Amino acid sequence: MTTPSQPEHGRPDPGLSAIMSERRQLINLAYRLLGSLADAEDAVQETYARWYAMSRQQQEAIESPGAWLTTVASRVCLNLLGSARVRREKYVGEWVPEPLPEPTEWISGKTADPADRVTLDESVNMAFLVVLESMTPAERVAFILHDVFRYPFAEVADIVGRTPAACRQLASSARRRIRESQPSAAPAARQADLVKDFKQAWEAKDIEALLALLDPEASAIGDGGGRASALLHPVEGAEQVARFFMERVGGVPGLTILERTVNGQPGLVAQMDGVTVSVYAFEVADDRIKHIWAIRNPDKLRPWMTG
Repeated sequence: MTTPSQPEHGRPDPGLSAIMSERRQLINLAYRLLGSLADAEDAVQETYARWYAMSRQQQEAIESPGAWLTTVASRVCLNLLGSARVRREKYVGEWVPEPLPEPTEWISGKTADPADRVTLDESVNMAFLVVLESMTPAERVAFILHDVFRYPFAEVADIVGRTPAACRQLASSARRRIRESQPSAAPAARQADLVKDFKQAWEAKDIEALLALLDPEASAIGDGGGRASALLHPVEGAEQVARFFMERVGGVPGLTILERTVNGQPGLVAQMDGVTVSVYAFEVADDRIKHIWAIRNPDKLRPWMTG
């Protein structure tokens, strides 16, 4: 007798490679829906568990296993988004989406399977993910499935449990939120220059140079999750943000600041003895730094850990 996950008589399962080849697509989808790689991995694991809970006959009756997996993963994520809101109400301090490194810098081995590496594009930059957090679960799922992954509204409706017209409205509402909250993107080279200048001014403790780089209404948000020190509330205003970073670098001897790609955009990484302790993501607006997100929760830094 065989189980769904065991090939009969030890022969390879002809459908296994096709099923597992969907894993990266599912991870990419789930990360964009949840903003957390750990939660995305759990959602995909649950999706595969449901696939292998079926008999071989049931599996073979499914015309498109890839579409089935996507549908189930999306529904799992939709349920997780609802419970995540409850969990984040109890989260210590501010919750920021999990930052991701450039694939070439992703630490392999115990920290991440290559199939779990997320493709970095404009739909995973930190500012975009933060806006997604303001959406309802249904808005987020409808928008990501249709606008990012190009699923027709008829299929989105089946996943979300709404009519196609309702899903079209959800996606439209999500689009409006993004337009209203995100400035026109600065060229990548200019963003990189601003982040580099910020790093140099920070290391030099040059508060005037920092102030010149920051938008007057700049904000800095830290995420320690109760596992690492971080302010419980955002720092608002250019002068307050600049002073906060002056105090930060001055109080941590041996801190090394490195330029790195964070969610596909220029960012910074702070290391102590070669171990990443903070990841900084930036949003640039009108040639100034508008928002800084500092992720310090070690649970969110697994792909960055080199120590």
